Amino acid sequence: MRTSLDLSRLAGIWSASPTPLREDGTLDAESLPRLVEHHLRLGVRGLFLGGTCGEGPWLRRTDLRDLVRETAAASAGRLLLAVQVTDNSVGRMLENAAQAAEDGADLAVMAPPFFLLNATAENVERLYLETLRKCPLPVGIYDRGAGGSVPVPAPVIEAAYAEPAVVLVKDSSMDPARRDIALKARRERPSLRLLTGYEFDVVSYLQHGYDGALLGGGIFNGRLAAMILAACARGDSAGARALQERMNALMWDVYGGKEITCWLAGLKELLVRLGVFRTRRDLLGYELTADCSQAIDRAIQRERDVLLP
Repeated sequence: MRTSLDLSRLAGIWSASPTPLREDGTLDAESLPRLVEHHLRLGVRGLFLGGTCGEGPWLRRTDLRDLVRETAAASAGRLLLAVQVTDNSVGRMLENAAQAAEDGADLAVMAPPFFLLNATAENVERLYLETLRKCPLPVGIYDRGAGGSVPVPAPVIEAAYAEPAVVLVKDSSMDPARRDIALKARRERPSLRLLTGYEFDVVSYLQHGYDGALLGGGIFNGRLAAMILAACARGDSAGARALQERMNALMWDVYGGKEITCWLAGLKELLVRLGVFRTRRDLLGYELTADCSQAIDRAIQRERDVLLP
């Protein structure tokens, strides 16, 4: 049985949250209350746990479940929690969703499967639709466009968006044609909420009618993103663009320049310096360069008002 959900809470700024880890690579549960409070301070409405930025595909299953339970306890309903349930079969995704529901999640998120043999359009559509129709939680669709490990054709995305179980879209496709599919689906189902995952151009998606943003950098750029949302809402296009340029400069400082060479290492190092995380350990082996470390120092000094409001 699907849980009820206040759909009005889905719009706004969400964070695809990173996961705090100990030096041995296991979950640092002691940092989760700080993670929750920091997101609330920035004005974030919901957290996406176990996604790409959250290292969900690489976390131990026990750590992922503890992450959801402990975050739910720390949030106490103040943040909506979405959990990635992506896997390689309907059965595994439904099992993941049932566990997420048991652990305190409000939504399940489906991204392209990690690995799929015989990945015809028909089989990919069957995977999506069977899961959506049986999932015990409301569902968010994470559209990675051409960046997914398994291609999800546009007609499959269109069919998924038409399913009543789908209440949220994270559009990271950076594809205007897929954006149009999402907007068409929202016109046909006005309760559907559309969030852009493209944090380097939030403005254009908001101006096309998206309801907010679900950002990998939401744990540090959430306040700026909320300011962009407010500027767009009042029709201040120039102000929104100026804020976007400011946010982009901050992200390049944290991620290691336009090449994004440091990514998770820089993101987690920033959070260590802000007192949110205790280590910058990640499971993907990103390294913190001297240049990135210095850029983070400059960013903290320059942007302290939005990093620690």
